[in-house]
Amino acid sequence: MENATPPNTDIPPDRLATLASAEVQKRAALLSQDAFAQVFRLSVSEDDAGRTAGVESVRSALANWASAGEGDTARALRMALLLSGLDQWGLAYSRAFNLQAIPGLTELVGGLRTALDPREDAQLQLQFAAIENAEGNAIDFKIELRRTIHLALWHAMIASEEREQASAILAQLGGMMFVLVKSMPQLGWRLLADALAHIQIQCLAHGLAADGLARETTMSLFAALHQELPADRCDLVMAHSSRAVIAWQQANRAPSGPLH
Repeated sequence: MENATPPNTDIPPDRLATLASAEVQKRAALLSQDAFAQVFRLSVSEDDAGRTAGVESVRSALANWASAGEGDTARALRMALLLSGLDQWGLAYSRAFNLQAIPGLTELVGGLRTALDPREDAQLQLQFAAIENAEGNAIDFKIELRRTIHLALWHAMIASEEREQASAILAQLGGMMFVLVKSMPQLGWRLLADALAHIQIQCLAHGLAADGLARETTMSLFAALHQELPADRCDLVMAHSSRAVIAWQQANRAPSGPLH
């Protein structure tokens, strides 16, 4: 439509940046990724005693990092970022792999929460709300977290040898991407563009999803996004992800074009 209002591409301010710098936010996302990977492994490969000991080691490391924040509010924000990341990893994997529970994750989150006194817990709740209060709040954390979750699911999808499992992961990954754009009207498309650019770069850099079921499901993901996303958002996503891939190609003198 000629009179349609173009989407707002301005980036709102991150009101939490003074409490947690971009580097701290990215570190929180990577720590939650690593912690989830560890407790997931512990849940499937260790007995109860081994899992409990391993989870406690992870809990202690995360608690120490959170406590290094400067001031009560900054410490509460660090803990809120970690717990938010762990929750999102757990939700994504539980749905993608039809898991009823991840014992190590439950124990880790419980251990982090029960170690807080009432005042600390109240501060934590305030920081949870602050993260969700505006799309731009903790944006570097949100970008890093979603990128790593999306890439992990995509890698699991293309590694699947069974069509049923690959299709289930595809459905979860695509659904997460659609919801992201809908739930974050201003910035969701940027997070999605970042993730798609990294998927394409992985394909180009390592020759992934070049044929077979892996290529089929990857192509299906991009096709579904083209079909299901609102046209204005889809155009923004694909344009930004393509520019990022082209910039990577130029930096690395890669001759081949991005996957669409």
